[in-house]
Amino acid sequence: MKTMFTRLFSIAAVVTLTLVGYSVKAQTNLNSDAAPVAKVTTTVADQKTEAKADDKAKAEAPVVAKKEVKAAEDTSWKPQRRLWGYTFGDFYYNAHSPAITSSQGKENNYTGVPTGRNAFQFRRLYLGYDYDITKKFKAEVLLASEPSANTGVNGTTAIQNSDNLVDGKMSFYIKNFNLRVRDLWNGTDLVIGEMSTPTFALNEPGTNAPTSLAEATWSYRSIERTITDYHKDNSYDVGAALQGTFDPQTKNFGYVAMVGNNSTASLLSAANANTGFYKIFYGTLWGKFLDKKLYVDIYADYAQTAPNTAALAEQSHNMYKIFAAYNAKYFTIGAEAYTQKFKNGVTNKTTTQAEDATAQGFSVWIRGAIVQGKWGYFARYDTYNPDTKFNSADPYSVNTNYGSYDPTTKEQFVTAGLDFTPAKNIHFMPNVWFTQYKDKLAPTTAGYLPDNHTLVYRMTFFFTFGK
Repeated sequence: MKTMFTRLFSIAAVVTLTLVGYSVKAQTNLNSDAAPVAKVTTTVADQKTEAKADDKAKAEAPVVAKKEVKAAEDTSWKPQRRLWGYTFGDFYYNAHSPAITSSQGKENNYTGVPTGRNAFQFRRLYLGYDYDITKKFKAEVLLASEPSANTGVNGTTAIQNSDNLVDGKMSFYIKNFNLRVRDLWNGTDLVIGEMSTPTFALNEPGTNAPTSLAEATWSYRSIERTITDYHKDNSYDVGAALQGTFDPQTKNFGYVAMVGNNSTASLLSAANANTGFYKIFYGTLWGKFLDKKLYVDIYADYAQTAPNTAALAEQSHNMYKIFAAYNAKYFTIGAEAYTQKFKNGVTNKTTTQAEDATAQGFSVWIRGAIVQGKWGYFARYDTYNPDTKFNSADPYSVNTNYGSYDPTTKEQFVTAGLDFTPAKNIHFMPNVWFTQYKDKLAPTTAGYLPDNHTLVYRMTFFFTFGK
């Protein structure tokens, strides 16, 4: 028994020692993987040595180039590449006109057209191209052909009354060719080249230019020009302009300041009295009020020209104009009034003295919808006095080289019609076109002409493509 107990005790002791040995080994292995528990004390000298070693390691480490992070590409801007055009014209019947040799109505489309004539006629053809060079720079090209009903050939070398070739065929000329610098500063564009002036025609959506001037608001250029266009103020010119808004976010108020050659598309010599060393200055202030229902435009221009004859001093002409329109839900009504002074513009044949002449004009119109998007209507009345200081007892000669100016004839113009739109940008417009002429000379004065008129019935067509 004693012997057996001794053997069992010995076996138990061996097993116990073996288990203790494995436990100690496992604990040793575990402690070698973990952070040392004992606190290690270092001296200042040791810390400096270690810091130097770290600096040296950093210096000797290879330099890894930082990867440049590209800015996200702006995909919100889409460059414009737009070919566009429009045309309008009529089938017309000229019910009455003054004699072909008459000087009355020299500025209208039907002067010199005999009574009773009827014809199909284009009055304007436009072909344009807009190109965004970059987000900052935009180019505009516009070719135009604007024939008159009375276009004719003078001999074999000259064309009369419009843009046709000597052989009588229609031709294009360059009407606009310019470069726009968007936001030269916030809210203002710079335009250089041949461009629309701010007189009445400028209309450039998507820029800092106005979209509320007279022609765009009247919106029936296909029927007739605005009153200042009719009486020959420049609709376009070669020069430079600032077109800006005072409130770039809302674009309710703005301005245009332009200097030009006063030559439109003509290539005239430096000695020409209209151009020469002189320039014309244009300026307008425009605003949109009452939640953009009311448009107001205040305009002025000034041009000095060389004397038309050796006996005259230098000449000039300048205009002041105001235009206003109210846009209601179903109609728009507008009015335009201007005064224009011609320095030394006429010579009184009785006194043989050069005199200033002052022209005044007023236009009022209405347009609206009968059936929304299908049928509309329009009506307009103009009155024009070419010289407010005219003496009816004295004959006058014209000195100014401005347009087809005639100081002797007062005019009243009326047009009215319907607008049928079978599809977007296509219009058929039956209308009547009437101008009354009244001579300001007394019946006893040499050169007097009796009252007369032009009356034309028309079916006007107008279509646009590409814009």
